[in-house]
Amino acid sequence: MRVAGVQIDGAVAVGGGDICSALRGTLDGAAAFAKTRADAPAEFFAAEARGRDLLDVDGGPPLPRVLAVGDDGLVLEWVDPGRAGVAAAQEFGRALARMHHASPGAFGAERDGFIGSLPLDNTAAPDWPTFYAERRLTPYLPSLPADVRRPVERLCQGLHEVAGPPEAPARIHGDLWSGNVLWAADGRAWLVDTASAHGGHRETDLAMLMLFGAPCLDEILTAYDDEWPLAAGWRERVPLHQMHPLLVHAVMFGGGYLHRAAHVAEQLLRLA
Repeated sequence: MRVAGVQIDGAVAVGGGDICSALRGTLDGAAAFAKTRADAPAEFFAAEARGRDLLDVDGGPPLPRVLAVGDDGLVLEWVDPGRAGVAAAQEFGRALARMHHASPGAFGAERDGFIGSLPLDNTAAPDWPTFYAERRLTPYLPSLPADVRRPVERLCQGLHEVAGPPEAPARIHGDLWSGNVLWAADGRAWLVDTASAHGGHRETDLAMLMLFGAPCLDEILTAYDDEWPLAAGWRERVPLHQMHPLLVHAVMFGGGYLHRAAHVAEQLLRLA
């Protein structure tokens, strides 16, 4: 079959996402991973390729090479899966810190991105609280019921008061739940699904790892903090950085995510 303008031979379905079809095959005799979606929005796969390039820094976590990208799909080098381990987790924590430390110079990105199937506005902002409030929280307000919308609106208005000390923009993945960390057979942890990458706050990636849990999480966090110490009070700010993915899930799935988002917003308001 053809994906992104190239021929993938021997394609078979594999796990790799809820909103795309994922395939393993060969491209020019080498193993490759392909993802396709017939109704993909414009720039959907291009955004992932751009995000991969943004996160590709010396000393950072490894990322699969882009072999082809088009409107219908993306083809990446195949990475043999493995198992999580303490040594790999520690190196991942250090590498993640090094990636974050390579500042892109601005909060935002040159082009917009995606989180799941939802678009992300990456228009630059002068500081992180402004970027987070206006680009990551406010866009979801019209889709929320009033009892959830009201505390989130108030949080957006007072976000500078709970954002912690200012930090330079970091190169962040932006959707770093455990499913986007590929523990590989080579003993390393690779980053995948990079369409949400942008210049943001480094605590966002750590909070996302903590939202749904990740293998060897304590080892990752300890190694990260050893490589580049986190600002005082960062654990208290974890719920703030989890607000965006909670709103994404609330808009996409409703149910308990709506109540959790409202509860977190109200907790944060009490800290302001």
